[in-house]
This record gives sequence, structure tokens and C-alpha cells, in this order.
Amino acid sequence: MLLNSTITPLCSVHSRIPDLPNVFTKALPYSTTLTAPGKGSFTSRTLIKVFSSSENQAAVFDVASQPQDEDAAAEVVRRFYDGINRGDLASVEPLIAEKCVYEDLIFPRPFVGREEILGFFKSFIDSISKDLQFVIDDISSEDSSAVGVTWHLEWKGKAFPFSKGCSFYRLQMVDGKRQILVPSGL
Repeated sequence: MLLNSTITPLCSVHSRIPDLPNVFTKALPYSTTLTAPGKGSFTSRTLIKVFSSSENQAAVFDVASQPQDEDAAAEVVRRFYDGINRGDLASVEPLIAEKCVYEDLIFPRPFVGREEILGFFKSFIDSISKDLQFVIDDISSEDSSAVGVTWHLEWKGKAFPFSKGCSFYRLQMVDGKRQILVPSGL
């Protein structure tokens, strides 16, 4: 008996992981969160359709990730990168704590406070092309107050040479919203 499979990405607000054997779940890609202004977050879903060619019977497994909590630490960091990529500092501002300290080892001193950090990002965004984008390669999501991210830059959709990075974020709850307190190495 032959088994064939089809993997199809879909976008959905609702996601869940069924109880599947490890053979199905180990090789699956990470989910991707897409954010549309005014539309909320959508988590990429992956459906696996497995069927027997001899009997033409099919089974479909929904192997999407858990729903994204808008205030989860990893989701806040994803929205931060999305805002920087779109050049939308208005969407980035509420994600940064008032007393945030941004430290990057390529600069002689840290940027202290939301206003100074937003000023830095305004200069950064104004000096680069919209075609240069941060792409998250991996992001930790287990901790509610600390996030690690590996990323690279892409120019017009192609990996930009020598542009891999690793960043760490500390977050805190402020007025019921999770905000970035200490980003490092954007």
C-alpha cells in the first residue's frame, strides 16, 4: 500500500494541535504569525492530508500551533519586528516600556527610555530601504518575561549576506499590557 501526503498552509484565527504520532509532528515547520493592521493576528495552519492510493481513502490532520495570545511575550516581540519592518513606529511605541534600555554592542552606549529608543529606530528606518527586512528564524515562546530570537536580514526577499543576529528581550506587565523592558542586540 502506498501513502502519499500533501502539506497545505492556510491562515486561521483558530488553531489546535491534535494528538498525532511523533512521526507527523517532528518534521513540521514552525507556525508563522501574520499581523494585518486592524485585523488581528493570524497563525499559519498546516494541514496534512494522508491517503492510500490503493483504496483512495483520505485522512486530514490539522497540525497547527496553539492560538497566539496577543500579550504573550513572543507575540509582543513578533509585533515589534513587524512594526520595524513596516516602518510603523506608532505600532512599536506601545510595545516598548517607558523605562526600556536598548543595548546593542555595536553602539558605544545604550539607548535609555522609550523616547530615545524610538528616536533611534526613526533614524534607522529613515536610513534604510523598505526592501531590507528582519526575518525571524526562531523565537522562544516558553517564558512569559524573556524571549530569545535568531534572525537574519533579507533584501527584496533574498537573504542579505553576513546579516544573522541573535537578540534577547526582557518583558514586563505595565497597565495590563506586556511591554519590552530590555531588548539587546536587535
